[in-house]
Amino acid sequence: MNRHRFCRSNSVLAIGLLFTVFLVLSGCAAKGEHQGGDGGFFSWFKKAAQPKPLDNEVALTREAMNYFQRGRYLLAEELFQKIRDRYPFSPYATLAELRLADCKFYLHRYEEAIPLYEEFEKLHPTNEAIPYVIFQESSCYYKLMAPPDRDQTFTKKLIETCERLLKRYPDSPFSYEARKRIAKARAVLARHELVVAKWYLRTHQIPQAINRLETILAMYPDTPVKDDAERLLSKARSRLTADDGGSSKGDRPWWKRIL
Repeated sequence: MNRHRFCRSNSVLAIGLLFTVFLVLSGCAAKGEHQGGDGGFFSWFKKAAQPKPLDNEVALTREAMNYFQRGRYLLAEELFQKIRDRYPFSPYATLAELRLADCKFYLHRYEEAIPLYEEFEKLHPTNEAIPYVIFQESSCYYKLMAPPDRDQTFTKKLIETCERLLKRYPDSPFSYEARKRIAKARAVLARHELVVAKWYLRTHQIPQAINRLETILAMYPDTPVKDDAERLLSKARSRLTADDGGSSKGDRPWWKRIL
C-alpha cells in the first residue's frame, strides 16, 4: 500500500513539473511576441537550423579558399567570380582574381586562364605574386604546346614568357624550371624545322630544304636534332650540285614530282 502511494505521488510530481515547464516556455514565447521579438525560446531552434548566409567578402573568400584547397575548383571558381564582381575594390578581390585564373588552370582550361593571368599582371604590376603569375602563364603555354609536326605558336609564346620571367626575376624560385622549359621548347622548334626540311627533300625542293636545315644549325645548334640536320644538309647540297638545273625533272612543279 505504501509503495503504491509512493509511485502515485511521484507520478503527480512529474506531471506537475512538466506542466510548470510548459507554462514557463509558453510565457517566454508570448513575451517575445509581445515585445516585437522573433518568437522567443522556440525561435532559437529555427534560427539554429538555418545556415549563415555568405553576405560579405570575408565569408565568401573563406568558403572559396576552402573549396580551392580541397580541389573543388568549379565551386571555388563560382565564388571567386562573385567576390570579384561584388567587391571589385576590396583587398579580397585581388586574391579572387588570381585564384580565379588558377581555377581555370587546374580545370585544364588553359586558353581561358592565360588572359586572366595577363590581366592580373597588368592590373597589379608590383604585386609580390607576379613571378608566380608569369610562370603560370608559361605553364599554360607549356600545356598547350603542340607536337613538332603541328603549328608552333604556343611553343614560341612559351619561350617568350619564360625569357620575360628570367629577365625580370632571374633569382625567382621558378627560374630553374623556366630554363628547362625554354630548352625543351627550343628542341621542339628545331624538330619542327627538321620535319619541314624533310618534306622539302621528299618533294625535291632542295633550296628550301637547305634553307631550313641551315636555320636549325644557326638557331638551334644545342638541340638533339643537330646531327640529323648536318647529315641531311650534306645530302641536300650534294643533290643540288648533281642537279644541272635544266633537267626535265628539276623543271617540274614540286607537286608533280611527288606523284
